[in-house]
Amino acid sequence: MADISRSSSDIVYPEWQPEYQAALLELDTEKLRERVAAAETAIFNRLQAISQGSNHTAERQAIEDAFASLRVLKRDNLGFPDWEKK
Repeated sequence: MADISRSSSDIVYPEWQPEYQAALLELDTEKLRERVAAAETAIFNRLQAISQGSNHTAERQAIEDAFASLRVLKRDNLGFPDWEKK
């Protein structure tokens, strides 16, 4: 799990949020690549775990928001293409 200086009360979804927050806080480009990959993996694993349940609406919205933020990080900090341009 990611080592970040956040209080446990900030972690609503401990299965993926620590890795996500670590990616948001990373400044080193090479480490950022690793952090983004770890966050995406944790989020995908969590999506698989909750795929059959219907009681996870808020978490699914949080995951959607997290993916949007990771896309911006990848585009702006890592040089990934902007797939949403039309």
